[in-house]
Amino acid sequence: MRHQLTPLLWRSGLTVALVCGIGLLPWLSRTDPALTVLKARSAERDPTPEVLADIRDRLGLDDGPWRLLGHWAGGLWRGDAGRSWISGAEVTPAVLQALGVSLLLMAVALAVAAATAGLVCARTLHRQVRRGRAGGSGSAVLAALPEFLTASVLATVVGVQLGWLPALGWYGPRWTVLPALALGLPAGAVLGRLLDDLLPGAFAESWARAAAARGLPRRTIARQAVRRCVPALLPNTGLFVVGLTGGSVAVEQIFDIPGLGRTTLQAALAQDLPVLQAGTLALVLLAAAATGASRITARLLIGPALRDGALPSLHRPTPPARAIQPFLHGAVLLAVVALGLPRDPLALNTRERLRSPSWAHPFGTDALGRDVLARVAHGALDTLLLALAISAVALLAGVLLGLLPRLSGPLVDTVNAVPPVLGALLVTAVAGGGPVTPALAVSLVAWAPLATHTSALLRQERAALHVTATRGLGAGRWYVLRHELLPAVLPPVTRHALLRLPGIALALASLAFLGLGAQPPSPEWGLLLAENQPYAERAPWAVLAPAAVLALLGALAVSAAGGVRRRPRHRTVEAPVERPARVRELVGAE
Repeated sequence: MRHQLTPLLWRSGLTVALVCGIGLLPWLSRTDPALTVLKARSAERDPTPEVLADIRDRLGLDDGPWRLLGHWAGGLWRGDAGRSWISGAEVTPAVLQALGVSLLLMAVALAVAAATAGLVCARTLHRQVRRGRAGGSGSAVLAALPEFLTASVLATVVGVQLGWLPALGWYGPRWTVLPALALGLPAGAVLGRLLDDLLPGAFAESWARAAAARGLPRRTIARQAVRRCVPALLPNTGLFVVGLTGGSVAVEQIFDIPGLGRTTLQAALAQDLPVLQAGTLALVLLAAAATGASRITARLLIGPALRDGALPSLHRPTPPARAIQPFLHGAVLLAVVALGLPRDPLALNTRERLRSPSWAHPFGTDALGRDVLARVAHGALDTLLLALAISAVALLAGVLLGLLPRLSGPLVDTVNAVPPVLGALLVTAVAGGGPVTPALAVSLVAWAPLATHTSALLRQERAALHVTATRGLGAGRWYVLRHELLPAVLPPVTRHALLRLPGIALALASLAFLGLGAQPPSPEWGLLLAENQPYAERAPWAVLAPAAVLALLGALAVSAAGGVRRRPRHRTVEAPVERPARVRELVGAE
C-alpha cells in the first residue's frame, strides 16, 4: 500500500507545483497581466490607467496570484474552471471541446504512425533477421522532417494546388487526413526504428527458432515477435499520445484546427491563466491515464514471466553493424558546411532575391538575396553543437532517472504534459529571454523519453533468466547492475538518444518557427525554415535546403546508431574480475 501511495503523492505534488507555476507566470515574467489581457482583447485600445484599473478590478488581480489560484482550484470540485480572461466564456466547455478535437486528431495520427512503423519494420519482419543491422535512411528522413514543414507542404500542394483534401478548418473526417499525416509520419518513423531495433532479439529467442523449425507460418512468428517487443515500446507510445494531443501546436496553427495545443498557445501568449491552467491540467491527467494504460497492457502482454523472472533477454550481445552509410552521410554534411563557411551569411543583395540554385549560389538565395548555402553552413555550427550538447545531457539524465522509476515516472508524465511553447514561456519567465532560452526549454523535456525507455527496458531485463540465475548465485545489487543490467540497457538507450538527435534540432526549430527561439538575422536552421516558409511555393529551394540538411542529420544519426551494440564476451583468458561470493564458492569446490 505504501509503495502505491508514495508515487500518487509525488504525482499530485508535481501537478500542484506545475499549476502554481503557471498561475505565477505573469508575476514571474514581471509583466502587467492587465496590459497583456487588454492587448489580447483589443490591440488598438489605449492602455490608460483607468482602463487597466478596471481590468484589474474585474479579474481580481489586486488580490494577488495565490488568492486567484485558490479561487480557481476551489471551483474544480464543481467542474468549474472559471471564465476566460479574454472572452469571458466558461473555460470547462471550451477546454473539453478543444480536448475532443485533439484526441480525435491524435487517434488518426496514431493510426498513421502505426502504419508507418509497420513499413519501417517490414524488411526485418519479412526476413526475420536475428542480428542487429544498421537502420535504413528512409525512416531517418521521415523522423527528421519538421512537422510544421510537412504540414506546410501538404497544405500547399495537396490542399491548395491539387485540391484533393481540405487544407484549413475542422469540419469533418476529411479535415483530419492532412494534419494526421504531418503528425503521424515522423512519430511512426521513430517508433518503427525502436521496434526494428528490438525485433532481431525476439527472432533470436529459442521459441522463435523452435517455431521456425516446426514449420509454423512466418506470419505467425512475425506477429508473436511484434507482441514480444511491444511492451518495451508502450511507455514511449504513451508519451506520443500526450505529445500529439498537446504538443502539435505548429500543425494546428497551420491547418487552423481548434485543438488543445493551439488553445494553450493562445492562452499562454495572452496570459489567459484560467484557460492555460485548465488545459495543462487536462494534459497531466491524460498523461497519467496513458501511463496507467500502457503499464496494464504491458503486463497483460508479458504475462506472469515478468513476475516470475523467467523472461529471455531481448538485448543479447551482438557485434556492431559495419556499414559505410554513416561515413557517406557525414562526408556530405561536412562538405556542405565546408563549402558554406567561407561565404557571408548576412550579406544582402535585393537584386538577387529568390534566385534559383546556380554556380554562384548552389542552394539559391532567400527573400533578401542572402546566400542560402552560407546561412545553412553557419547555422549548422550553432544548431549541431547545441543539439549534441542537449542530447548528451538528456542521455545522462534519462539513464540516471530511469534507474529510479518511482521517482522519474510521475516526473516524466508531468514534464511531457507541458507543451514546448509553454515550457519556453516558463523558462523565459524565470531565466529571462535570449538565445539560451530555447536550449533550456528543450533540455527540460528531452530526457523524458530516454528515462521512460530505460525504465521499461530495466523492468524486463530484471526479469530475465540470466539475471535471476546471477542473483541465485549470490550476486549483489551493484554487481547485477554493473555487469548485467547496464550493459544490456545502455546500447539501445544510446541508439534511442542518437535517433532523437534530429528531434532535438527540430524542437529548437519549432520554437524558432513560433517566434520563441533565435531571432533575425541569426542563421539558425529553425529560423531559416520560418523565414522562408511563406515563399515555399515561389522559391522551394529556400525551404528544401535546410530541410534536406536536417534529413541528412537524421540519416547520419540513425546509421551511426547501428554501431552502438553490446559486444559479445569472447572466451579468452582475461584478468581476474570481481565475482559474487556464491560463484567463488562453486569455483573453489570444483
